[in-house]
Formats: sequence, structure tokens, C-alpha cells
Amino acid sequence: MMNAKFSRLTLVAVVILAGCGKHEEDGAGPAASSPAVPVVVAPVSVQPLWDEEEVVGNVEAAQRAVLSAKVTGVIDAVKVAPGARAQRGTALATIDAREIKARLDSAMAAQDQAQKDFARIERLLQSGSSTRQEFDAATTRLRTADASLVEARTMLQYTGITAPFDGVVTRKLVEVGDLATPGKPLLEMENSSLLRFECEIPEALLDRVNMGSELPVRVDAAGAELNGKISEIAPSASAGSRTFLVKLDLPAAEKLRAGQFGRVRVPVRERPALLVAESAVVRRGQIESVFVVEEGKARLRLVKSGRQMNGEIEILSGLSGGESVVVRDAHLLTDGVSVEAAP
Repeated sequence: MMNAKFSRLTLVAVVILAGCGKHEEDGAGPAASSPAVPVVVAPVSVQPLWDEEEVVGNVEAAQRAVLSAKVTGVIDAVKVAPGARAQRGTALATIDAREIKARLDSAMAAQDQAQKDFARIERLLQSGSSTRQEFDAATTRLRTADASLVEARTMLQYTGITAPFDGVVTRKLVEVGDLATPGKPLLEMENSSLLRFECEIPEALLDRVNMGSELPVRVDAAGAELNGKISEIAPSASAGSRTFLVKLDLPAAEKLRAGQFGRVRVPVRERPALLVAESAVVRRGQIESVFVVEEGKARLRLVKSGRQMNGEIEILSGLSGGESVVVRDAHLLTDGVSVEAAP
């Protein structure tokens, strides 16, 4: 009887002790919680930002030329093809010069005879055997012969078509055997090392552009964003579109080519904007968020982003300014986790 009673008391004690041990383990839980995660934080800054309007345009060569014939004749040779590079003075094409050479020979003979006649009349005038009128007439004939010779030599030079500057041949408009006439285009050239961006600026934005100022130009095909310097503004608007032609000089870029499509951003108005580092924004599908540090905790905030620039991104909603956000490895955090600012 006593042994049974003692057994029951022992069992109760074991249960009580087991319960106490469990409470002690539960009580030790908070002390064993995860340590604070070190994070890098930065404040949300409020900075002035210009709203911009994009205007489309094209990259063009700043130096272009259409090479035309100045004399009539048959194309004797075309020495270049589209895409060929040529230095200034390089022969590009020639026109059959036989007729002009014959004219030059005739002018040289006439000039030689006029010189001889002038010299003879001058000697006769000095000896009194010639009159002043005959001397004046000989002088006139010599001047006319000299002018004809200069004209013939110049015409002969026009039979050779040369590059007016260092550049690239972009179009060939004639073939050997074609008839060249004065004013007929033969070749087109451009200097691809000097490029500019040409666009039509609406009249409402004209007061936002000034000679010598710089605007950002984006050319997607070249993968480049460049600062273009305004070098020309048309003094009058196009009657049909009410736009003004504006040209911007572009710096050299490896993949930039004439004819490429681009966009220029024209500033419209200035306003305050909330900016954070791009690395602070966590994207999961279509959802954007940041982690704001509050009282040692990382709190998830849903946000809506705007423009990106120089490593920063504009926050359109979700923040009010002045908060501290996690800017490194934010995608590894969860809402409510304990954090501490890393030194």
C-alpha cells in the first residue's frame, strides 16, 4: 500500500519537473533569436528634377556634298564605289576631255600668236612705224588670248571630279559611258567623323532650347546616350507642322552612324523628386518595393518608380522623403527582420 502511494507521488513529481523543464526551454527562446542582419542604408533624398519631353530625329553628317559635273562630256571612269573612303583631292571620276584638250591647244596657239604680235607692234611703236591705236589693239588681243587660255585650262580641270574633303562616298549616281552635263549629280559624299542630330522642335518648346546649350541625345541603334550641343536653330517654323529645325553637334561614338534614329530630351519644367539608389528597389514580377529601416526593423514598402538617372531612380509613390532605405542586398531581406546599419 505504501509502495503504491510512493510510486504515485514519484510519477507526479516527474511530470511536474518535466513541465518545469519545458517552461525553462520555452523561456530561453527569445534569448536564442536570430542576430540582427547588417545592412547598408541611405536616406531618401529630395532633389530638383526637370520634366522632359522627347523629340525624335535622325543622325546626319555635318558635312555633306553632292558632286556635280561642270562641263559636258561622257563619263570616262568612276574610280570609287559607295562606302569607299577618300581624302581631300582624291580623283573620284573623270570625264572624256578630248574636246576640251583640243580647245586648250587652240587657246595656247592663239595666245602664242598674240604674244608675238604684241612684241612686234611694241617694237614698231618704239621706232615710230606703228600707231598707238595698233598697239592698243594688240594689247587687247593678248589679254583676250590669255583669258581664253586660263578658261581652257580651268575647263580641263573640271573633267576630273575630286573629293572636296576627307570622307566616305555614300552614293554613285552615274556609270561609265553616261553623259555628264553641267549641274548633273555624279556622286555624294559625307564626312562621317563629324555627325549631328537633326530634329523638329515644336514651337511650344522653342523657348527651352538655346544656341550653345547641351541636351541629352539617345541613339538606341548605337547603344549611346550623348550630350549634343545646339549649333543651329531655324529662324522660322515649317508652315505645315509648326516646328523649328534644330541641329545638335554630337561627340564621336564607336557605333554612331549617319541615318540612325534617335531621341533628344527637351527640359519642360522643374519639380522636386524623391530619389533612391537603383539597388534599393526590389522587383518581383510587376511589384516594386523597398525596405525602410524603422526602429531596428526592415519594413517592406510597396513603391512605384519613375525615371532612372546616374545610378538613382525616382520614386513616384510609397515614400514621403527622409526615410532610410536598404541599398545593398535588399532582395535578401524579409519584412520585419531585425537589421543594423553596417559601419
